[in-house]
Amino acid sequence: MYEYQVGIEGMMCGMCETHIADTIRKAVPDAKKVKASRRKKLAAFRTEQKLNETALRQSITNIGYTMTNVVEKQV
Repeated sequence: MYEYQVGIEGMMCGMCETHIADTIRKAVPDAKKVKASRRKKLAAFRTEQKLNETALRQSITNIGYTMTNVVEKQV
């Protein structure tokens, strides 16, 4: 299993957090424990398979946010 922390710029409110989490769930179908935090400027989730970073970056860009970095940890 992999754990990811994804830097996200542009979140301003709770609805932004929800929008990011929903987008991650759609772009990464096996994502679990998806959480987004505007204060920390990141989203965190787990997957069984390695992340397709390009597809996630495109999905986040398409909804008006900027994905700044990805930290991957195998758990």
